[in-house]
Amino acid sequence: MAFSDRKSLIPSYLYSTTSANSSKNLSSAFDNHDNMDKKNLLIAAPKEGSGYKVEMYSPAFYAASTVGGILSCGLTHTAVTPLDLVKCNMQIDPAKFKSISSGFGILLKEQGIRGLFRGWAPTLLGYSAQGACKYGFYEYFKKYYSDLAGAENAVKYKTLIYLAGSASAEVIADVALCPFEAVKVRVQTQPGFARGLSDGLPKFVKAEGAAGLYKGIVPLWGRQIPYTMMKFASFETIVEQLYKHAIPTPKDQCSNTTQLGVSFAGGYLAGILCAVVSHPADNLVSFLNNAKGATVGDAVNKLGVWGLCTRGLPLRIFMIGTLTGAQWGIYDSFKVFVGLPTTGGAAPPAQK
Repeated sequence: MAFSDRKSLIPSYLYSTTSANSSKNLSSAFDNHDNMDKKNLLIAAPKEGSGYKVEMYSPAFYAASTVGGILSCGLTHTAVTPLDLVKCNMQIDPAKFKSISSGFGILLKEQGIRGLFRGWAPTLLGYSAQGACKYGFYEYFKKYYSDLAGAENAVKYKTLIYLAGSASAEVIADVALCPFEAVKVRVQTQPGFARGLSDGLPKFVKAEGAAGLYKGIVPLWGRQIPYTMMKFASFETIVEQLYKHAIPTPKDQCSNTTQLGVSFAGGYLAGILCAVVSHPADNLVSFLNNAKGATVGDAVNKLGVWGLCTRGLPLRIFMIGTLTGAQWGIYDSFKVFVGLPTTGGAAPPAQK
């Protein structure tokens, strides 16, 4: 492969190579090409390799990012279905579901243990599809925008690149999620509507038409785009600061266990910020998907601005913090498994 072709596959100043051997090959290439300093372009990958080698920004890299997204979002959202069920009911019927503990008690009394996992199927499929698009397209757009910005600006404006890349990815991801989210909320908040996705989806379409599945797309974008922008940009920033100020060992010298611990911690802290930013729109999505023909104005009139911002927020902070920490832990674990570096870390200096 010609050097120019190889260079096009090198991360755009935000990533590392995939293994120690590839670092040596790249070092040789740089030495033969205008004596470029590889340290200005590379952050070392984890020193504990898995034996796999995935070339950055190759088709295999994007495939790995997509699979990692499916695992991280699909599994974690399904695992917290009981918490999500209580949250949705607190948002829809606060007079009945007054607190987290009483909400669990009511659901257990009325629906039993199985009732706590009502809506698990649309949750699993919907958030798996969303995770595939969210992480896969984030990696794509992050490279695309950093290439557009150029070497120096990619480092100087890295946070803007994180924000733009995550927002672009989430627009696509929510199109995949929206139909499943509509059915999930209806199944979870209207007992007797349907047992799950298999009977709930056709019943929903019969009642409101196929277009009704996307009735909540705008509020969903309003919830998920700020959430994802905060999730990715704050995570990248928090992880960079942890390696800079809290971890005494440089990232490239840390074990995989340490790096994955940083990923979980950074994800949990980012999740708290995500929950606060996106919560008003989350209340809107639940309200609109529960009531046929409801509008945003109806939600504001019934819940009030304060209610939109705070109803169910403590539970959502706990749920989203745990969820986001676990998602980054799973995603980066899968990346390490296929021989890729964990996400985030100290940004390299600008190329001279």
